Amino acid sequence: MEYLENRELSWLKFNSRVLEEAADERNPLLERLSFSAIYQSNLDEFFMVRVGSLTDAAVNSPKRPDSKTGMTPAQQLDAVFTAVRRLRPAVEETFTKNMQELKAVGYEHVNFGNATPEELSFLELYFKRELKPFITGIVINDALPFPFLKNKAIYAAVQLASKKGVAIGVIPITRDNSERIIPLGNGGKRFILEEEVVLKYAHLMFKGYKVLDRALIRITRSADIMVSGKGAEFRERMEELVAKRKKLAPMRLEVFDEFSRDATDYICRKLKLKNDRVFHSHIPLDLSYLFELQEMDLSPELHYVKRVPQKSAMLSDTRSVFAQVKSKDILLSYPFESMTTSFIRLLEESAVDPKVTSIKITLYRLARNSKVISALCTAAENGKDVLVMIELRARFDEANNIEWSKILQNSGVNVIYGPKDYKAHSKLLLITRRARGGGFEYVTQVGTGNYNEKTSALYTDLMLLTADRDIAADAEDVFTALQNGTFVEDTRKLLVSPLALRPQVLALMDEQIDIARSGGSGYIAAKINSLSDRTIIDKLVEASQVGVKVELVVRGICCLVPGVQGYTENITVRSIVGRFLEHSRIFIFGKDSKAQKMYIGSADYMSRNTIRRVEVAAPIEDERLKKRIRELFRTLMADNVKARVMNSDGSYSRVAMRRASDVPLNSQEALYDDAYKRLSDRQARQERLKTNLEKRTAKKPASGRKKSAPKTSAKKKSSK
Repeated sequence: MEYLENRELSWLKFNSRVLEEAADERNPLLERLSFSAIYQSNLDEFFMVRVGSLTDAAVNSPKRPDSKTGMTPAQQLDAVFTAVRRLRPAVEETFTKNMQELKAVGYEHVNFGNATPEELSFLELYFKRELKPFITGIVINDALPFPFLKNKAIYAAVQLASKKGVAIGVIPITRDNSERIIPLGNGGKRFILEEEVVLKYAHLMFKGYKVLDRALIRITRSADIMVSGKGAEFRERMEELVAKRKKLAPMRLEVFDEFSRDATDYICRKLKLKNDRVFHSHIPLDLSYLFELQEMDLSPELHYVKRVPQKSAMLSDTRSVFAQVKSKDILLSYPFESMTTSFIRLLEESAVDPKVTSIKITLYRLARNSKVISALCTAAENGKDVLVMIELRARFDEANNIEWSKILQNSGVNVIYGPKDYKAHSKLLLITRRARGGGFEYVTQVGTGNYNEKTSALYTDLMLLTADRDIAADAEDVFTALQNGTFVEDTRKLLVSPLALRPQVLALMDEQIDIARSGGSGYIAAKINSLSDRTIIDKLVEASQVGVKVELVVRGICCLVPGVQGYTENITVRSIVGRFLEHSRIFIFGKDSKAQKMYIGSADYMSRNTIRRVEVAAPIEDERLKKRIRELFRTLMADNVKARVMNSDGSYSRVAMRRASDVPLNSQEALYDDAYKRLSDRQARQERLKTNLEKRTAKKPASGRKKSAPKTSAKKKSSK
C-alpha cells in the first residue's frame, strides 16, 4: 500500500531528524555535538535490538513478510544497511564541521599529524607508562582461538606479517575507569583520545612481528533477549540471560579508518559476519566522550539557556498532596514542572502518613539513586502494605531492576514481576488511606513516563493525580490481575491493554467516523512516540476516507503516510525533535470541547503496546485539565522551529514560516515559559491575597478604637 511505511526505515528517518539537530546552527555548539553522540547511541541500540531481531527472523522465518510493505526479513536488512550507509557522509560532515567550529572557541582534538614535537614525546612516554602496563596484545591465526570481542568496546587491530595466511593482533582498549580523553594543554581543551594513542604505538605490543596495517574496530552485538516466567526463579533466569546477552551474535563491525581487505575479511570470517555488515568510519567509533566535553565547559553560549523544572502551580506547599488531590484532579507536566516537589512528595508523605494503609505501583525504569525506591522502602518499614510490580524485562535496565527488586524485598515490600510473556509498561500508582469517619479514600496516578527523576527533567511527560473512585477501582483490578498473572477484560474508566485498550480506542474512533458520515465534523488527534499498529492504522485510513480530520504528532516511527489521495488526504503527521525527548501520549476524540473525550497514558499506537503489554490510559474529565491539554496540543501543532511535517512520499520537511510576520515558536521553550508564568501568576495571587488579608486584619482593630472613643468621651461629659 502506498500509504504504508516500513517500521525499520521509518525509525531510521527519525534518527536522521536527530542528526538534523546536530547540523542546526540555531542550536548551541556543544548541544549540536551532543546530538551527534545521541544519533550514534540510537543507532547502536537499533542494531542491537531491531537488526538483531530481523537477523533472527531471517533465519527462523525467512519468508514472513512485513505487515506494511511485504518485505521479507532479508529484504528489510538490505534496505536498512543501504539507508545507514547513505546517512554516513552527512554524519561525518556534520561532526567534522562542528569540531572545526569548536576549535575556534579553544578546543582541539589533536591527531598525530598536527601534534607538536613535545606532545609526541609526551604521548609516547604516556603510552609506555600509563597504558602499556594495563593492556595486552593478543596474536590470532588459524592455529589460535579468536578472542571474545565485547559489545561496543573499542579494539586496536593490526595485521601482522605471516608466512602462513593472515595473522591478526588485537589489543583491548576500552577498560573500566580508564581516562579516554588525554589532556595535552589549555586546561584539557587540547586533547587526544586514548584509543588513538594505543593504535599509534600498537606495534610496540607485538615485538618480533612486522605490522603491515592497523585500524580501530568495534563490534555491535545483538541484545534481542526475551524470557518468560514468574516468581523467584524468574529473577534468577533473568540474571542468567542478562549475562548471556553480552555474548550474543555480532550484528555489525565498525572500522576506523581504513583497514586491509584481507585482515577485514579474516575478522568477519571469525565473527561469522557477512561483508555487508562492515561499516567504515572516518570519525571516532564512540562519540560518548562529547558528553564529557559538554560537562567540562561552562561557557553559556555553548549550551542551551538553563531551564529549571518549576513547582506545579496546581499544588500548594501548605497542604499534603493527597488532601489537594481529594479536592480536585491535578495534572503535572514534565520537564516543565518538578517531579520532586509533586510526585515524589506524594510518595514521601504517604510513606509516613499513619492513615495510609497501602501503596501499589508499577515500575519500569528508575533513576540510579531513586527517591521512589527510598519512599517505598520507608513505607514498608513503617508497616504499610506495599506492592511493587517491577518489570525485569525492561530492555537495558534488566540488571538495575533485578537489584532494585532485591532492595525492595529486603525492606518488606511485596515484589511481583507481572504476567508471563507480557511486559508491564504501565505507569500506575494506587494509594489507599483511611478516611475520617470510617471507610477508605484513594489517590490514583496514571502517567505517560517512568518514575525516574533524571529523565523527568529530560523527557516531556504528563501525569494525572485523581481521587476518582471508579479509576481507583479499575487500578485495583489491574494490580489484582498483575498478581494473578491475568488480564483486565472490563473497566469502568481506564483503558487497559492487552484486552481493554485497543477495542475502546477503535470504538472511540468509530464514534468520530459516524459523526462524519452523518454530516458532522469528526476529529481524531494523538500525540504518541510511534504508530505501527496495522489495525489502528486501517481505522485511521477509514476515518480519513469519510472526512474525519486526523492530526497526529508522532516523534519516531510512523508507518502511516499522510496526504495520499483516496486514503489519507485528511491526515497530517508531524514530528518534533528538539532539546527534550517528546515522550507523552495523548489521545483526543471529538472537536466539540464539551463532548470531547481525552486520555493520557503509557501506550503508543504499536501492537507491542496495544495487545502485547500491560498499558494503562486514563480519561481527563476535569474541564480545566482538558483545556490545558488542548492548549498544549495546539502549541505542538503551531511549532515552526522544531517540527517537521511528513510528506505524501514519506519524507519529512521542516515546517515553513510562510509569512514575514510569522513569529518563531519552539513548542518546548513555549511550554517552559508557560510553566514559569503559571507559577509566577500563582505566587502573585497568593501575595495579593496575603496583602489584602493583612490590610483587613490591620484595619478592623483601628476602626473599633475610633468608634469606642467618642462613646467614652460622651459619657464622661454627661456625668460632669
